[in-house]
Amino acid sequence: MDVYEAVTSRRAVRGFTDHPVPRQVLERVLSAAAWSPSGSNLQPWHTYVLTGEPLAELKKRAGERVTAGDPWDEREYEMYPPVLKSPYRERRSAFGDQRYGALGIAREDWEARQRATAANWDCFGAPAALFCYIHRDMGSPQWADVGMYLQTVMLLLRAEGLHSCAQMAWSVYRTTVAEVLSPPDDLILFCGMSIGFEDATVKDARTGRAPLDETVTFVDS
Repeated sequence: MDVYEAVTSRRAVRGFTDHPVPRQVLERVLSAAAWSPSGSNLQPWHTYVLTGEPLAELKKRAGERVTAGDPWDEREYEMYPPVLKSPYRERRSAFGDQRYGALGIAREDWEARQRATAANWDCFGAPAALFCYIHRDMGSPQWADVGMYLQTVMLLLRAEGLHSCAQMAWSVYRTTVAEVLSPPDDLILFCGMSIGFEDATVKDARTGRAPLDETVTFVDS
């Protein structure tokens, strides 16, 4: 698989088989991803990988919170600006329509949307998951470095025939993740990532992208 195919075939998969992901594949991907760019080579990512019983325990604890209607943990960072301006507001709305439309969930069916959201904390059935942390004293450039690292991981997973789904949703269950991982207090959980082989029977929508002239300006002669 070449780089172009990896980029265009990567998407947020929300349905995985239980087929295990070999440990050596995960090690190969993460070893290569370590070459991701970062300012002054800080490499500010701190990654935990869960499979087997530890992941099952995390899913169990998260599921118990969902069933109990436990309040979400207070966010340690803003996922989105409080007021999204155009065109970002419209893009987010279109994503929601496509995502829930593929599941046959109407916009006004809030309970069904909540049930679909709850699948995040089962990792959509994935047999492997990654959790990425960053130190609290790092700035916006280092958060950007973490984003480049995670993109590299996802593209390398595609090269291995695997799919993934990056999930900021785990940030609102960060205390449950911490119960299983015991990270140092000076780290913030940025996101989780479900990893595995796609379950092609699960309905999902491939969201589109803005045309090039909306996001790119060429300055030439």
